[in-house]
Amino acid sequence: MRIIHRAVLLLVAIFLIFFAVSNRAAVSVGLWPLPFLADVPLYLLCFLCAFVGAAAGAAGAWLAGGRDRRELRNRRRRIEALERELAATQARLENLPETPRTALPQTEK
Repeated sequence: MRIIHRAVLLLVAIFLIFFAVSNRAAVSVGLWPLPFLADVPLYLLCFLCAFVGAAAGAAGAWLAGGRDRRELRNRRRRIEALERELAATQARLENLPETPRTALPQTEK
């Protein structure tokens, strides 16, 4: 599985290198409310847009998982409290004096 992962990663890297070499022409980029223009290579603009999109998607996924993380945190705290309570109860049971145990009479069938 690791070999397949590395092979795919190598193919993607080769593709990105070819893309960058083929698209070195400068493109003027401007944002409407701002009076600035920037001349950047086309490949850099594409990579930047892909990075911003991936970061926005990751941020959206992180925000959407907030409720699950909060619930897991609460459950973890509850489990730890129950484990402490169980350990305390077991310690108290070990310190109790032994009570004689009597066997129940056997009945014949």
